[in-house]
Amino acid sequence: MSKFIIEGGHALQGDITPQGAKNEALEVICATLLTDEEVTISNVPDILDINNLIRLLKDIGVKVRLEEGGRTRDEGGKMRDERGGNGRTFTFRADKLDLDYLSSDAFVHKCAQLRGSVLMIGPLLGRFGKATVAKPGGDKIGRRRLDTHFLGFHKLGATYSRIEGRDVYELSANDNGSSSLKGCYMLLDEASVTGTANIIMAAVMAEGTTTIYNAACEPYIQQLCHMLNRMGANISGIGSNLITIVGVKSLHGTTHRLLPDMIEIGSFIAMAAMVGNGIRIKDVSIRNLGIIPDAFRRLGITIIEEGDDLVIPHHDTYQIDSFIDGTIMTLSDAPWPGLTPDLLSVLLVVATQAQGSVLFHQKMFESRLFFVDKLIDMGAQIILCDPHRAVVVGHDHKIRLRAARMSSPDIRAGIALLIAAMSADGTSEISNIAQIDRGYQDIEGRLNALGARITRVV
Repeated sequence: MSKFIIEGGHALQGDITPQGAKNEALEVICATLLTDEEVTISNVPDILDINNLIRLLKDIGVKVRLEEGGRTRDEGGKMRDERGGNGRTFTFRADKLDLDYLSSDAFVHKCAQLRGSVLMIGPLLGRFGKATVAKPGGDKIGRRRLDTHFLGFHKLGATYSRIEGRDVYELSANDNGSSSLKGCYMLLDEASVTGTANIIMAAVMAEGTTTIYNAACEPYIQQLCHMLNRMGANISGIGSNLITIVGVKSLHGTTHRLLPDMIEIGSFIAMAAMVGNGIRIKDVSIRNLGIIPDAFRRLGITIIEEGDDLVIPHHDTYQIDSFIDGTIMTLSDAPWPGLTPDLLSVLLVVATQAQGSVLFHQKMFESRLFFVDKLIDMGAQIILCDPHRAVVVGHDHKIRLRAARMSSPDIRAGIALLIAAMSADGTSEISNIAQIDRGYQDIEGRLNALGARITRVV
């Protein structure tokens, strides 16, 4: 199992450019299944979750072509050259798919290891009228149910049944080899991002009009809708929680460029605050960051906007705000345009060296805060109130964190522990870094270029 060895206490300085958005990539790559024409997607991040999804598409017969440079991390964690460079552009063509493979044990096994595979259900159901889903893998951060997806598909006319002994569901809305879904009105039980994306992809070729209320409306959903419209879909209400989709007979090819990854941008802001000596984060698409910069500003972090770059100067200290009435600051996650839950782990680490106290309330996942016991072992002052709430009392840089041996439980906690290790006294070790590789492209190489001392041991 690969691990990182991190020598703490080295300041980071210089420019860094965020990768393409992981969550958007999962959605739009799966959307290529909706047409038999070529779809070209650029700024694709070189991370395990995306590479595994692309392999899965190849397995079912999608033709995939790498158009320009990039490197891919192999299953052992090593980087292998493809054509050089960082940005990758892929062309996908789903003109001849092996639909029988969707019911095979091999397909089910691979889906169970990759949570993003759940986003294949909508386009397969929308175009072919059938799909198979296993219990998806991914982060171990608590229950991540699929009820919203299934309820939406059911309202569109699909049926589903559980296959005993395989922990697999088969969905069907088939009429002589094509989809028989019919548009309808639906009110989602929660504003699920993947649920919204899946239902949109299922509905674009359904008969009639589909109206989705309480839809997720984050930038990556907006990007998916714009891409589908360029492919010939008829989607309105983009950017709101009320999406209207008028079904069309077929979709055609297009080109699409991914936004920069807002979670990686937030991670870089945290690193710059904790161990930075002046960091510029380039081409961040500020208008699509929502409340993220202000969440860091509430912890006392100075963020300067220059064009579409963010500049974070060196911080000797930073002070957590209080609410207007003087009560303790609370940071909690919420559906867009609220604060993404993916950044609470990172914000929590930043707070450990702030001046003041803050309550973090993780509402969506009941296991995501359990990683704080590792920070407590490093000397952080944190009270874990329950699985959803933690109070952090900042050290104000008077007491540095201690080095430690840790294991990454999920992508976001993994990067939070890496940030903590870079700021700590001594040399730390983080194992199970495949979790970090799932979401961050060549993270040690990019940070070492700024002055970090991170070694990957395979």
